[in-house]
This record gives sequence, C-alpha cells and structure tokens, in this order.
Amino acid sequence: MKLVIISGRSGSGKSTALNVLEDLGYYCIDNLPVGLLPTLIEQQLNNELESGMAVSIDARNIPTDLANFSDIVNNLDTSQFQLEIIYLDADPDTLLTRFSATRRKHPLTGPDVPLMEAINQEGDVLLHIADMADLTVDTTHLSMHQLRSMIKNRVVQKRGNEMSLLFESFGFKHGIPKNSDLVFDVRCLPNPYWDPQLRQYTGQDMPVVNFLESESSVQDMFTHIDDFLKRWLPEFQDNNRTYMTVSIGCTGGQHRSVYMSERLFEHYENQYNNVQLRHRELSQ
Repeated sequence: MKLVIISGRSGSGKSTALNVLEDLGYYCIDNLPVGLLPTLIEQQLNNELESGMAVSIDARNIPTDLANFSDIVNNLDTSQFQLEIIYLDADPDTLLTRFSATRRKHPLTGPDVPLMEAINQEGDVLLHIADMADLTVDTTHLSMHQLRSMIKNRVVQKRGNEMSLLFESFGFKHGIPKNSDLVFDVRCLPNPYWDPQLRQYTGQDMPVVNFLESESSVQDMFTHIDDFLKRWLPEFQDNNRTYMTVSIGCTGGQHRSVYMSERLFEHYENQYNNVQLRHRELSQ
C-alpha cells in the first residue's frame, strides 16, 4: 500500500492534488486529524487495501497535534507500506491574490488576524510537515492543469521507491524555484538574446540550438553538469531520496537554460524510469 500525505498552505492547491489522486483510484480523506493517522493506516492494512491512500493534513488540525507530526510519523511502521509526504506552497502575494479572487475564509484569520498575517502564520504552523516533505512543489507559477499533470507524472506514475527526476529551466530575474534540489547557473554561456535574429526564439528552436551547439563552452558546461549528476544522483537515490529537482537558470529563462534542460532531459530520460521536463518561464 502507498500512503501519500498532502499538506501545504491554504490556497496552494492541496484540494487539486487530492482530487487528482482520487480520480486515479486512491482512497482519499481531506483534513485528517494527525492523531488518527496510525489508526487509519492499521485499519487499511487490516482491510488489505490494494489501491493507494491519500490524506490531506493542514492548518485546520489542532495545533498541538501538528506540533507532534514528526513524532507520529517517525513512530509509524513503514515496513508494511510506502509513505510519501508532498508539501505544496506558493509565495504569499500569490496566495493573497487567490484568496481575494475566491473570497474564501482562511482557517487562521480572525477579528485580530488579517489575511496576510494568517498566511505567514500558517507557514510556521506547518513547519514540522514541510521539513519532512519528500517533495515540495512551488505552485506560484503553476496553473491547475499543470499541477494536476505534475502530481500525476511525478507521484502516481513513480513506481515504488524509484527516484523521480525533474529538469526545470528558469530565469534568475524571476527568482530561483523554491522546489530546487540542485541549481546550475548557465548565465556565463554566450547569450542568444543579444543577437536580434535569435531573440524571438527559445532554447527549443533550432536557430538557438545551432547557435549554442557551435560554442565550445556550452559543450563543456553540459559535460561538467552531466559528470556531477552521474556521480551524485546515485548517492541521493541510495540515500532514499525519491524526488530530485535539477534547476537550470539563465537570465530570463528563455534560451540557455531551456536548451540545457532539454539536452539533460534527453540524456537522462532513458537512464531513469521517471524523468520530467518543465520550462517555468515558457509555461506562463
């Protein structure tokens, strides 16, 4: 049996993630009290549940129970099931915008607690869960469709304890992705942006690909990143790391980082069973 715990700040997409798992056959429970987790697992093991199970645990829980989350999870006997903790988050301004659009009530707001303060407090309340997450997903730049695809591809289609590997391009001027495990900076490479004939293209287009592949420094950068990943990804996997996000950044996230992420994805997609590719700035 596979148990997925979904958590994160309100408005980050927990309901969407839980709905995806339910649509794919998981037995799902929203807002499970943390203290009931051991009893629920024992019950489902006794019932020999064959499908996966997913539960949402968030700030609606009793604060003292959330504070004991790590102790409760560490005392679980995971020899009989596979446990994964997925934590969703977004930047505070994005969460504020989402709440303003839906006019939902935040679980921590009150007469003396305005919305932005509640959003910030929620991060502290859920810190024990965030620290134990196997996968942290920053949904700031994700649409609902993109989040559904990510949960399906990275969580559901991952078999057993195999490692799910994501290559993600981004632009440094828009910030480093929060879910990054490894970050490589390719801003030192020749920039197609400064060629007026190439500016309109991206790192997926052949004019830019041909330009970058004609530069020896680009090949050197690829080789050095590849050497690092070949050396250390197996070590992460042997250390029971089930999710790895390798972020490749250039200035705007349009050319060099896109090209390098595409090339790494093509190089590794046949070496691991679950390899994904995302271009953050191109998906806006």
